[in-house]
Amino acid sequence: MAGVAMVTGAGRGLGAAIADKLLFDGWSLSIGLRDKSQAKRFDVGSDRLHVGHFDALDSGSAKQWVNDTFDHFGKINALVNNAGVLRMVDFEKGSEDDLDYLWSVNVKAPFRLIQVALPYLKATGAGRVINIASTDAKRFRPGTSLGYSMTKHSLLAMTQAVRHAGWDDGIRATAICPGAIDTDLIAHLPGVTSKADRLRPETVAEIVAFILTLPNQASVPEFIANTRLETLI
Repeated sequence: MAGVAMVTGAGRGLGAAIADKLLFDGWSLSIGLRDKSQAKRFDVGSDRLHVGHFDALDSGSAKQWVNDTFDHFGKINALVNNAGVLRMVDFEKGSEDDLDYLWSVNVKAPFRLIQVALPYLKATGAGRVINIASTDAKRFRPGTSLGYSMTKHSLLAMTQAVRHAGWDDGIRATAICPGAIDTDLIAHLPGVTSKADRLRPETVAEIVAFILTLPNQASVPEFIANTRLETLI
């Protein structure tokens, strides 16, 4: 099912890998960037690519980007909430501002985008929402960021809510929960999975692309891609 997909955080890392894969598979893309200069890595002259402004900290930008995407392509088939941030917050480390920042980017921004895009996704009869969560949403491991884990648990709840809100109109939502991905997000964190054992962004992009091909009758609420042996909930 190649149609029109919106992807957040497509300027680098996992988001860029997802965008590259979907373009290769024939999708038309609307990428939401805070800094549009990041679009230089794409063929911005392509009629299958729309570069929009999206800032997770700007509550009004979600509605503007979604509506601009619909105006440009005439439909929206999929929304991939990929953009995320990580700051160390637990009972001893981090600040209230750090925690608020995590919630603003990792939870409130996807919520706003889903809220605005939902009518357009329903109109297709087979809309898709993919939320990039984490194995940190499936357990808590001492030494990791409690604040980050809290936001990713919330993203799982949001995914379930989307499934219920759009099921009768053909919307299917999936929370992808990867382990450590080899991107800048974790590059300088102590004690993370060794580089050799991390997921490649292209691997996770393949998972996203595969789930987007599935029919309504094959709903995948969660997809876990772990990099280590551990007990998950």
